[in-house]
Amino acid sequence: MAATFTFELVTPERLVMSEDAQSAVVPGMEGQFTVLANHAPVISTLRPGVLEVALSDARTMRLFVKGGFAEVDAESLTVLAERALDLAAIDKATLQEELEVAEAELAQAHDDATRLTANAAVEQLKLLAR
Repeated sequence: MAATFTFELVTPERLVMSEDAQSAVVPGMEGQFTVLANHAPVISTLRPGVLEVALSDARTMRLFVKGGFAEVDAESLTVLAERALDLAAIDKATLQEELEVAEAELAQAHDDATRLTANAAVEQLKLLAR
């Protein structure tokens, strides 16, 4: 069995999940990165995108995360996400609502950083809504 690490996903409302994982692909602000057991310590901001986690029981979780941070060390990955949506459990109407919110945030953006993040959310949600 492959080495595992503890994966935790936390939103402002609650601890969404805490499970053993074999790997995770994280949408970092500087680009996607893969986390495996014994990873070097890293802290990264998240851009809106899909977080894909291969759990130790062979399930794969795909979650849309909107903003936040990821903290990695040799034994764990903790994702603190502003918002997280399980793509396996989400319907088209909810995706459309999320897209409308992201488009409104983009229209109201007053600085480059906010505009960049809102635009990334819009692009990702449009891809997922197809």
